[in-house]
Amino acid sequence: MDRRGRRLRFTAVAALVVLALTGFSTSRGHGHGHSSGHGSGGGCSSSSQDHDSSSSSSGGTSGSRYRDYDDDDDYTGGTSGGSGSSTPSVTLRDATVKLIDCATPSRPYATVELTNPNATGGYFTVTVDFLDAGSGRVQQRNEDAYAAGNATATVRVDLSTPSVAARIDHCEAQPAAPAR
Repeated sequence: MDRRGRRLRFTAVAALVVLALTGFSTSRGHGHGHSSGHGSGGGCSSSSQDHDSSSSSSGGTSGSRYRDYDDDDDYTGGTSGGSGSSTPSVTLRDATVKLIDCATPSRPYATVELTNPNATGGYFTVTVDFLDAGSGRVQQRNEDAYAAGNATATVRVDLSTPSVAARIDHCEAQPAAPAR
């Protein structure tokens, strides 16, 4: 009896080690090797396995895809390597730009107001042309700036070096700043 009990205990421990090393969870008791998808870990160890033949592959993500049989909804696991995102992206409209001040020798930067027409905040690329007296472009400078949703931000667009400011007569800001 003692020998049989040791053998049974050894078999149980070996089975648990194999399950732990292969990534299967026994917490749900489905017999499918799936976790709930709600942070409990486990699931298939191979990202190429698809145990639900009625669903398509995860389409660009490298996380595993499976069906949660309790909730009857699909779950796409996390991504790795930056190959995709599981959150939907929001397309932002361009922000508007208004020139406030141009560069001077004592202030080698232009100041603009960036107005975000979107409900969500985002980063936008502001472009300012620094021009000489004959309206020739001395420099064109870009600045990435954040503006909160439906808000206006003041943005400073610096010249490459302060010494260039002496050649600047006036500035023109591009009226639209695309989201980046």
